[in-house]
Amino acid sequence: MQAKRFAIINGDDFGFSEGVNQAIIKAHKEGVLTSTSLMVSADAAKEAVNLAKANPNLAVGLHLVLICGRSVLPPEQIPHLVDKQGNFSNSPFFAGLRYQFVKETYQELRQEIRAQLEKYRSTDLPLSHVDGHLHLHIHPVVLRILVDLAPEFDIKVIRLPSEELGMTLRVNRSHLLTKLVWSGVFGRLRRYGEKLLESQGISFTERVYGLLQTGGITEEYLLGLIPQIQANLVEIYSHPAMPRLGNSWRGYANAINGDSLNEELGTGEAELAALLSSKVREALLSKGFEITNHNFLSQHTISGNSKK
Repeated sequence: MQAKRFAIINGDDFGFSEGVNQAIIKAHKEGVLTSTSLMVSADAAKEAVNLAKANPNLAVGLHLVLICGRSVLPPEQIPHLVDKQGNFSNSPFFAGLRYQFVKETYQELRQEIRAQLEKYRSTDLPLSHVDGHLHLHIHPVVLRILVDLAPEFDIKVIRLPSEELGMTLRVNRSHLLTKLVWSGVFGRLRRYGEKLLESQGISFTERVYGLLQTGGITEEYLLGLIPQIQANLVEIYSHPAMPRLGNSWRGYANAINGDSLNEELGTGEAELAALLSSKVREALLSKGFEITNHNFLSQHTISGNSKK
């Protein structure tokens, strides 16, 4: 008997702006998007919460922000994490080093992570999952804090990026060096995360696609990727967006990635188009995937502890 297959289609950065919010809702209503991740301290977070409540079939999780964004706590409470305006560093590399080696950051990280979880809880939205801006949530220090807080905040699922380098390169070989480095770094972080989450009964999907092609999850890319997928429980995430007067595509591109991989303007529109594509939906269905989300899986006791 063939195993059931499930695909979770997530839109990151819910709450970043009106344009991002509207794109995520459009992709949910008219396309394949089933899930999203909320930035609780972002400019349009309040609007995002209202939209989520008006669309109860959209699963929502916390998009933990510890880089390229604003804190929930005031700067004077976490001076080793943010500047005087409450902004985190824009450099994942240097932020990661500080969180690992500057001892004063640990308690401040714990306080800020708790504050973001509490702010999410105050929305009264069910917590589908936790992931993080630029994946800083899988930094070992941050991930251990999340796991420690999981029972209190009922964290059942945490994203652990995991995708096969060869599959991505067969579809798109651009930014090859970046993809090689990221595959190695995040592969090691994934292995660490698997052991930690399994020990605490926290779920994660077999594969998560989006990291190696960030800013370029287009229809063409997905139509090349989906037929290659062998795992039965996967997440595909992207960053759909719609332009709004006064919004800067470049500002959003930098917020997504912080490097050259996502500098082209309009990538959010291309990723939205991919989520609305009937060809992408048909590709998923033809490979036997049920398009779903973590809320549905947990209610039907399918998700469980994911497999490697």
